[in-house]
Parts: sequence; C-alpha cells; structure tokens
Amino acid sequence: MTETPKLPAELRPEQVVAVVDTREQLPLDLDPLQVVSGTLATGDYSVRGLEHVVSIERKSLPDLLGCVGRDRERFDREAQRLLAYPVRALVIESTWPDLERGGWRSKVTPAAALGSVLGWVAMGLPVVMAGDHERAGKYVSRLLFTAARRRWRESRAFVKGI
Repeated sequence: MTETPKLPAELRPEQVVAVVDTREQLPLDLDPLQVVSGTLATGDYSVRGLEHVVSIERKSLPDLLGCVGRDRERFDREAQRLLAYPVRALVIESTWPDLERGGWRSKVTPAAALGSVLGWVAMGLPVVMAGDHERAGKYVSRLLFTAARRRWRESRAFVKGI
C-alpha cells in the first residue's frame, strides 16, 4: 500500500523563498523570508515557484514621481502587465499626506501624483502606501508570505482530497 505524502500542517515564513528582481536598485529587507535574486518578467518581488502568480512592484517617492511624469507611458505598460497576476500590488514608500503636500523637486504636481495613483487603483492595481523603505520591506514580506501560505493551503487541501 502506497502511503500518502505528509505535508507539514502549516507553512512558516522562513520556508518561503522570495525572489528579488536583479534590476532592483535598493532591495527591501524581507526578513524572515529567504531571499534569492532572479529576473522577473514584471515587478520587483515574487515567490519562488509562484512567479506567474505573484508580482509586487516597489516605488520610492522619486521613482513614483518619474512614473507619473517622464516615464508615464512605460509605467502604464508595467501596470497593465501587473493586472495579469492574481496577486499584485504597487508598494509606495510614501504616505497619502506626503503626496497631497508635495514640496518635491519635480514638475509633477501633488494633484497629478494623487490622480495617477488613484487611477491605478481604479484600474484594479492595489496600492499600499508604506510610508518608508523599512516599512515597505515589512509589508512586501507579509504580502509574499500571505500569498504563499494561501497557495500552500490550497495545495494541502488538494493532496488531502486524493
């Protein structure tokens, strides 16, 4: 008699391997996840084995202003690609009040920055305003783990049903 393989009861964060795109300039601290570098088709962060399911894009405030201004067409194409992923998000290292306040060295107005971010939300791209780089790392780590755990539970239920 063949024994059914036993899957651990639960997935732990340290068992998840995050993939950080090789083009990511200032990678986030994703502790307690394991981290490897790789080339992602879209986004900056994913989960090994779920690269076709999970894609998270990270933007600092200066990066975001570039995406609203001079790189708008390029980022709109990126946003469209992100929509193809079941788990997707744009994590911004800023706050809503920061966007409203403005005060940056850019031709992009606060109204244009807010309008663009809200436009991406309206098209179906979840936006997480993380506040700063450190908090962005915590949020991205948690998003990646939550997505991996959901798929883990689905797989476990499937194996149990066999």
